[in-house]
Amino acid sequence: MARTTRLTAVATMATTMLIAGAAHADATLTIGTVNNADMVRMQALSGEYEKTHPGVHLNWVVLEENTLRQRLTTDIATHGGQFDVMTIGAYEAPLWGAQQWLKPLDNLPGDYDINDLFPNVREQLTVDGHLYAVPFYAEASITFYRKDLFAARGLTMPEQPTWQQIREFATKLHDPSHGMYGVCLRGKAGWGENMALLGTIVNSYGGRWFDPGWKPQIDTPPWHEAVKFYIDLLSHYGPPGPSDNGFNENLALFAAGRCAMWVDASVAGGTLVNPKESTVTDKVGFTRAPKQMTDRGSSWLWVWSLAIPASTRQFNEARDFILWATSRPYLQRVGERYGISSTPPGTRLSTYDSAAYMNTAPFAKVTFDSLKAVDPAHPTLLPVPYKGIQLVSIPEFQAVATLVGRLIAGALTGRGQVDDVLHTCQNAVERTMKRAGYYQPNKAEQP
Repeated sequence: MARTTRLTAVATMATTMLIAGAAHADATLTIGTVNNADMVRMQALSGEYEKTHPGVHLNWVVLEENTLRQRLTTDIATHGGQFDVMTIGAYEAPLWGAQQWLKPLDNLPGDYDINDLFPNVREQLTVDGHLYAVPFYAEASITFYRKDLFAARGLTMPEQPTWQQIREFATKLHDPSHGMYGVCLRGKAGWGENMALLGTIVNSYGGRWFDPGWKPQIDTPPWHEAVKFYIDLLSHYGPPGPSDNGFNENLALFAAGRCAMWVDASVAGGTLVNPKESTVTDKVGFTRAPKQMTDRGSSWLWVWSLAIPASTRQFNEARDFILWATSRPYLQRVGERYGISSTPPGTRLSTYDSAAYMNTAPFAKVTFDSLKAVDPAHPTLLPVPYKGIQLVSIPEFQAVATLVGRLIAGALTGRGQVDDVLHTCQNAVERTMKRAGYYQPNKAEQP
């Protein structure tokens, strides 16, 4: 009996050692992510994760936004298996999840507290009841402005300005001889760059990508008015070479004190109030994104999230990492290391239940209010057959909006007139939608 007990104990110990060895077996996770400030902080803090997971090594591939999207899309569609963790957004997660290109993230541990995630953020990453990515940060678009410059000129920024008011302010604040530009906006071509912003401007002018019959609506008065306004505004009151400027470039300009106003992602607030990263920390005001004839779809909703491709052979290790990087303790650690205002925003309700965060982060309330107000299911003034504010939730949108964004960026540099460019875009998108089977002329609903 004693011998049997000893043998059982030895067997149990051996099994335990095997399990422990498996848990700590060497694994290298390749993580593809974008070069935004919050992801750079994640990479910097990841050494702490490796210390507590000695068998796991993290290989970072940090890329500019357009390049990242190209690499990840190619890899996921071809099942290339280059990545174990992908940084993707509210566009890719549901489409790729529906294709079963991503691993579902079901039965998450209780201490992850999935109910703490913003409901409308979690919804963007869910298909048929399955979560396919976990949110790293979420953003609306808001307006950043220089309070000191407004005060010096006796100007008052409304709680939600119109785009025409933004233009009027820009005419009074633009002073390039002293290195100050009236307004900075995305001009770099890309469906997630210039078209993210321009999509909300078109929405605010009453436009839409498609009518309920999937007929493209690009060559229509709202698009013409919105695009002409955008190009005129940037050409007269923006920085030189605006077609080279995306989110990161404009963030750098504003943080350096070169922009009087900027309409972009609310996540930039954490950088702009950080004295280590910004020269205008105490001079920045925050308000809602501009509207025009409507506020429907005038502010976007975007979620940068972490997902696991189906091609990975290291699912458990990848799952453990993404849960760490999106957990409440991780958010708290970012606040401790970089300041509470740098906490990744927009994902957890508990962040906005924190009086310390709300009192310290001056952009928190406008971000919270904007995220509550956005409605991707009803993104435009007129009815549409799709979900998504600055995007359209169909696989073809990436190619369509990339083409449109490139042609509009060309018009911004003087290559083509807006009327001609939008007519060309309309014809190209019609061909794409017809080939894909969405739209036939005799079936499409007219405006």
